[in-house]
Amino acid sequence: MFSLDRRSALMGSAALGLTGLILPKTVRAAPKKGGRLRVAQGHGSTTDSLDPATYENGFMQANTYARNNCLTVIAGDGSLQGELAESWEPSDDAAEWTFKIRQGVEFHNGKTMTVDDIIASLNHHRGDDSSSGAKPIVEGIADIAADGPDRVKFTLTSGSADFPFILADYHLCVFPSSEGKIDWSGGVGTGGYVLESFEPGVRATFKRHANYWKADSAYFDEIEQLSVTDPAARTNALITGEVDVIDKVDLKTVRLLSRDPNVSIIETAGTQHYTFAMDTRAEPFNNVDVRLALKYGIKRQEMVDKILSGHGNVGNDHPIARSNRYHAGDLPQREYDPDKAKFHLQKAGLSSLEVSLSAADAAFGGSVDAAQLYAESAAASGISINVVREPNDGYWSNVWMKKPWSAVYWGGRPTEDWMFTTAYAAGVPWNDTFWEHERFNQILVEARAELDEERRAGMYAEMQQIVSDDGGAVIPMFANYVSARRNNVATPDQLAANWDLDGLRFSERWWFDS
Repeated sequence: MFSLDRRSALMGSAALGLTGLILPKTVRAAPKKGGRLRVAQGHGSTTDSLDPATYENGFMQANTYARNNCLTVIAGDGSLQGELAESWEPSDDAAEWTFKIRQGVEFHNGKTMTVDDIIASLNHHRGDDSSSGAKPIVEGIADIAADGPDRVKFTLTSGSADFPFILADYHLCVFPSSEGKIDWSGGVGTGGYVLESFEPGVRATFKRHANYWKADSAYFDEIEQLSVTDPAARTNALITGEVDVIDKVDLKTVRLLSRDPNVSIIETAGTQHYTFAMDTRAEPFNNVDVRLALKYGIKRQEMVDKILSGHGNVGNDHPIARSNRYHAGDLPQREYDPDKAKFHLQKAGLSSLEVSLSAADAAFGGSVDAAQLYAESAAASGISINVVREPNDGYWSNVWMKKPWSAVYWGGRPTEDWMFTTAYAAGVPWNDTFWEHERFNQILVEARAELDEERRAGMYAEMQQIVSDDGGAVIPMFANYVSARRNNVATPDQLAANWDLDGLRFSERWWFDS
């Protein structure tokens, strides 16, 4: 049997540990409704579609969170809460989960949401014919079935203690259905805003849903969402008052922007991290001592100071952030140590090493400069890094997972299992180091089904240690999310850090103060 505390966690109040920005406590009037919010995001593409299977950027993620709800939601304090699901209950082995569904929820078209809509919305991402971006995270679902008019039962292929978390994924929001198929074409959802217009890669407009079931959310009358990929254009639009909020602030301009009396900087520390990924199948990266030599040859704090302008923290060669629930905080921090780097080169039978590192700003802003800094620091260990500046265009199709060593951006994932399963498990499509480790893969499966908190924490700590010491990714830094707003835009005291802009839930959590 579960203890009360453990059962409560599994039923919806389990903290992710994501550390949101806690704003100074001020005397503030209660949120009020009204106004038109204009948001410029550094995302968006002319190929964007309203089909939830295709969402791949922050523009579409914020877009769907404005007009749709999911079964669960990550709150500002990092806890997992029910959204369209009121509660959930696992079997003793966490291989079956039953969700109690909120009643009386209305779609924008007036249709009342049913369990059939939920089942069809999840099934849209499943099956052999699915090409959904969410397919990998729902592959563990063996069956979805109604359990009465207000319950949905999920049967998994194996136990998963974190299963409710994946149902907060932006692909998995709920749409109206007919005969087992969802209709996504009009962008109709149950969310706080009704989609009025959508121009892929340009803009989208919304108006408040008059019958939204959340009485304490969705305060704006209207929202205009703009795709502005140029950082200077976004900044200028904010300064001149053409928009109210921007994301992805150019880190080199943060200080200057913060001097504007009409603007406030928003900064949260989450799971976003930058890596240099080695193909562990290729020489010399197939030697663990070579990998360790390269990990000891980098000045991590210098990267944070010069590439992130201090807006982040050092990494420890594994992808689990300090904000994650099971972050191994007592794992010794790897420091720059040329002597240890030389020691591991010698263990690999080498007196020196010459390797090429591919980078482009498409990987992450400043990645070419970061690679150059890496080359300078590694030289003291007898390691010569040839920095190859790759074209931005085609970087992800021609360089990432094609060249033996390359710079990479990862947004991270809300849970340890989600992150490890996506990029470190043997054989998964996005394992960009092609790394395989028998013990790691064994614990990964065991930890997923482990319901004892202490044992599970120990398992994830061991996995972080294994990846740090044996894995093929040099992970020097975690980057904060840095956004900005006009001062008339009000936010909650604590902002979610699972994504930028309050977990990209700004549309229903923020309001105008004046």
